[in-house]
Amino acid sequence: STNSRAVHPTMLSPYVPRMPMIGLGVWKAPADVTAQVVYDAIKIGYRHLDCACDYGNERAVGEALKRVFDEGVCTREDMWITSKLWNTYHKREHVLPACQRTLDDLGLDYVDLYLVHFPIALEFVPFEQRYPPEWTDEPNNAGVMQLANVPYRETWEAMEALKEAGKAKEIGVSNLTVQSLIDLLRYCKVRPACNQIENHVYLTQPKLVDFCQDQGIGVVAFSPLGAVSYIGMGMAEPSENALNDPVVVKIAKAKQRTPAQVLLRFQVERGVAVIPKSEKVERLKENFDIFSFTLTEEEVGELLALDRRRRFNDPAVYAKGWGPPGSWLAKHGYPIYE
Repeated sequence: STNSRAVHPTMLSPYVPRMPMIGLGVWKAPADVTAQVVYDAIKIGYRHLDCACDYGNERAVGEALKRVFDEGVCTREDMWITSKLWNTYHKREHVLPACQRTLDDLGLDYVDLYLVHFPIALEFVPFEQRYPPEWTDEPNNAGVMQLANVPYRETWEAMEALKEAGKAKEIGVSNLTVQSLIDLLRYCKVRPACNQIENHVYLTQPKLVDFCQDQGIGVVAFSPLGAVSYIGMGMAEPSENALNDPVVVKIAKAKQRTPAQVLLRFQVERGVAVIPKSEKVERLKENFDIFSFTLTEEEVGELLALDRRRRFNDPAVYAKGWGPPGSWLAKHGYPIYE
């Protein structure tokens, strides 16, 4: 069969073999529209999907995959599919069953990349009790976080076993700092293929990106457009929308491109992969069309200079309400990035 990548050229990551530099993120995509959005994206040419147990829509993603495979739009081998191990499954014996549940929901034999979603271990919640289990001991995050005494090394060794078993072609991490990565690199038998982190012009994290790339670890940027998905959730102010930033708008005009395309291309220029989310076909097309223009070094420099160290997805903020009364969690949330 002809390789669809030849038909839909998307650049591949210089750090993670076979991984397209642009993917579709399905975080916050409601389960009832996910199947159609994923189908539309693959028809447009997307070959990289960023999924997770926690997103609660892997079955819908699986429906879309079955449909595109059945219709001959592309083959399983043409696709790069990422998923993530949730916080409640960090104990050694829960890693494989958690991955298997994801595979069953997606209708796949393997994922291309499986990530440890957060460096946060929570008490196990059986599938039949609640799935996805979310952050707290009550449905809809109405309870408190129950921390589990599981070191990251135990989780990583189980991830290595997953790769050995062929359930994941590559394994990686997410939301890790340089210090956590240095520790992991001291003991791991299989190095992480990538670190998926929040990254956009207001949170450029140059030292973390450089460290990862120096170590041959790919960086994938979630929320590459910045505040746009957080404003509706009350986690960002409308004034923090980088799509309206004068510098971004100026460069977009000069390139005859949209601000979103400039923000995505900015990451590609740094060797960072992007997984923007949209439910609209026009936006999906716009976000995908970032390989037909480039930014100059000066323009990349101007965009890097916009950094405000503004993190929108921060458990130090949103986990505060989930700490047992009087606990350090209730006072400080879970400040994993400090």
